[in-house]
Amino acid sequence: MRALFTTAPLAGHLLPLVPTAWALRAAGHEVLVATREDFVPVALRSGLPSASCGPAADLAGAIGAGALARPRGEARGVLSGALARVARGGLAGVRRLAEVWRPDLIVSERAEYAGPLVAATLGVPWVRYHWSVSSLEEYRRAAEAEFAPELAALGLDRFPEPARVLDPWPVSLRRPDAVAHDGVRHVPAHGDVPVPDWAFTRGRGPRICVTLGTMLPRHGAAATGDFLAELVAETRGWDCELLVAVDDDVVARWPPLPPAVRHAGRLPLAEVLPACDAVVHHGGQGTSLTALAAGRPQVVTPRLDDQFDNARALAGAGAALLVPPSRATPAAVAAGCAELLENALYAKAAAGLAEEMALLPSPSAAVGLLEQPGPGPGMPRSYPNEDAV
Repeated sequence: MRALFTTAPLAGHLLPLVPTAWALRAAGHEVLVATREDFVPVALRSGLPSASCGPAADLAGAIGAGALARPRGEARGVLSGALARVARGGLAGVRRLAEVWRPDLIVSERAEYAGPLVAATLGVPWVRYHWSVSSLEEYRRAAEAEFAPELAALGLDRFPEPARVLDPWPVSLRRPDAVAHDGVRHVPAHGDVPVPDWAFTRGRGPRICVTLGTMLPRHGAAATGDFLAELVAETRGWDCELLVAVDDDVVARWPPLPPAVRHAGRLPLAEVLPACDAVVHHGGQGTSLTALAAGRPQVVTPRLDDQFDNARALAGAGAALLVPPSRATPAAVAAGCAELLENALYAKAAAGLAEEMALLPSPSAAVGLLEQPGPGPGMPRSYPNEDAV
């Protein structure tokens, strides 16, 4: 079988797909990742065959300056529209790759809609990888508005439903519309970042990992370095270590951080978090689930989009404290960390969710679901020059 994976040019969107793609390869199937030209090198670092579906995508330009600092609903609309335009910019390339490579299946992360449209056009089944607990209907509506001419040409006013939906979230945290999704265990993927030798040891005091993911430090949190310096000051006297997980080139633009910061730069969270006592993060999919899989309690400071829904789900389960943006000062975050360290119930709740996640089928077990995904969108396959290809 040939499986074409399509993704927006963002690490947080690509990396959840990597374990499933590798599981297919290990089972003897062929895999190809399609993304924009500037993001192909990132995809290649996952070890997967990758191809360009269009020129570099100016996501920052599509989002607009200061857009992520807007009110929550407005920021989500801006982001969903930007991702829809990025997907449309890759449509011709995804169609071209599909016509010459002839996949039997298309797997798309939920913000990428060129893949589903090509699947509908060619009569190929498609599977959605469902990150976040949010329904994110804004994403779908924005994509349907962006792809309206192409959908109309197929006699459709909306995208066909996927043959299957793979969902890595614990069933107990899913919303009603996601209960019937096919569960797949969250297996973290971190690209080519090395594992430091100190990751498997513990210091004398508490170790706290702080991360805001890959998008916010670049597009919406320019003062992150100052925030971290103040957070160190708030935890002075705790004899704790702070780990700051952020891209190396972002750290290079910050002022020097205090000695209490043991590391600032890229980190393989799956290997680092088990030796941490708490995690401070933004509520993104990858960080949230990787921290849960490690059984770590969390302070979540959501900034945009689905992060608020993820944070509420984690807090509602007792595994996290939610600190809203209006109160997310270094002092408030430090107080949240102190609460996690003093109250063992948070760690107990996180450990319970880790056990629940471990019971989900592994990506290798999910291969059988992809080998028999169900019918395509109800149209005959229409690869050009079928006999010649």
